[in-house]
Amino acid sequence: MSNELINAFTMDFFSLKGKTAIVTGGNSGLGQAFSLALAKAGANLFIPGISDDNAKTRELIEQQGVEVEFMLADIAADGAPRQIISACCRRFGTVDILVNNAGICKLNKVQRFGRADWDPMININLTAAFELSHEAAKIMIPKSSGKIINICSVFSYLGGRWSPAYSATKHALAGLTKAYCDELGQHNIQVNGIAPGYYETEITAITRSTPKENKRVLDHIPANRWGEPQDLMGAVIFLASRASDYVNGHILAVDGGYLVR
Repeated sequence: MSNELINAFTMDFFSLKGKTAIVTGGNSGLGQAFSLALAKAGANLFIPGISDDNAKTRELIEQQGVEVEFMLADIAADGAPRQIISACCRRFGTVDILVNNAGICKLNKVQRFGRADWDPMININLTAAFELSHEAAKIMIPKSSGKIINICSVFSYLGGRWSPAYSATKHALAGLTKAYCDELGQHNIQVNGIAPGYYETEITAITRSTPKENKRVLDHIPANRWGEPQDLMGAVIFLASRASDYVNGHILAVDGGYLVR
């Protein structure tokens, strides 16, 4: 490898200084980790969500020397995705990065899992991500630049007992990632996904506190531990930055090796 090639790459490739990122559900859980990671890399944040209790997230982000704007919004409501993209552009001028993170998971046995469980998950986990990506692409295509990151799951590959809708939406989100890559790659827009495994969040608290279920999960993870939110921070910075300009249509598993067993 020539010195010219070596010198062409710098850590600035991971910098997001001057960029604007939207993170849906970026005020809590793994979404908060994604927001903070992007802020640490220099991006300004626009965070739509259903809670206005955002003081802690605002403090963490502003400590990084960047700006953040919150918007109270139900991403699954009619017209909300267009309103979110428009509001972000009014505040920051553009959208450079979209992280489709918001999602819900309802559990029920197959014989009791009906449309009342199915429809909200389809609307939030999949349809909202599609509509937000659709609206963001309108901003990204004219400037021939953009990053769309869909938060998939190891259940983009697995069955998902007791939650057929969660597994179905995460499979579909992986497919949407590849479809958008296929069309938007020619415009220098990279569309990738992150597939988290089992993480220490409020959603998994019951599983982690039940010895039998906790052991079942850990026995499936070569790393022999639950993931922590900071384990995802490097992945989202990489996929949001110039460092991943030739990575497209890829689903990056960050799962401690869960999928190998």
